[in-house]
Amino acid sequence: MYNRKNLDVSAYLVVGPENTNGRPVEKIVEDAVRAGFTIVQIRSKVAGAKEMIELCEKSAAVIAELGKSDSVSLVVDDRLDVVLAARERGIKVDGIHVGQSDIPVDVCRKYLGEDSIVGLSALTSELVDYVKNFDSSKIDYFGAGPVHETNSKLDCQRDASGKVITVFDELSALASSSPIPVVVGGGVKVDDIPALKKSGVDGFFVISAVAGAANPYGEAKKLVDAWT
Repeated sequence: MYNRKNLDVSAYLVVGPENTNGRPVEKIVEDAVRAGFTIVQIRSKVAGAKEMIELCEKSAAVIAELGKSDSVSLVVDDRLDVVLAARERGIKVDGIHVGQSDIPVDVCRKYLGEDSIVGLSALTSELVDYVKNFDSSKIDYFGAGPVHETNSKLDCQRDASGKVITVFDELSALASSSPIPVVVGGGVKVDDIPALKKSGVDGFFVISAVAGAANPYGEAKKLVDAWT
């Protein structure tokens, strides 16, 4: 029923109402999916549970209208309660994305079932360590980064001068050692795509590059075309 077996993290949109410059979230989702994005994460630090459920409903409807429900995955950031409540209302939400300080992945797997998607994000260096020391069997993909400092990713690695370090060697190490797909984000732009692809990771994720763009469809298409 859910898209765990068909998971494709190559072009990953993260979006919430605070990212769209006042435009409907579902319109940004529609533009991204039409452009070729393969997975959508509903993420908001300001929306309540009821609004998050409504965002899931509208986004799932847009994905269905485009005939992509079986190939484009819809997940929710952090809010296991929202995923469960949305499913109770018959909304197709394929899974959840959590950070290391959020609900543990084994709890997510227990409540969402074996056919659901569970993603885990952390700094790239932390994920390299995770692969070496922890069981990844309950996780479907890693979210790594950030590539650049953004408003949503202020916890970047920095050099002595305070400049953000983009550690493509660590991305390569993670991609080559990880038993599950790796998607990378944090201020990703079209110009970053060749280096990301060369590192061996499985995809990129963006927020503002699409959701905050004057032409979301056009920017999404540029990103997809650069990756393929």
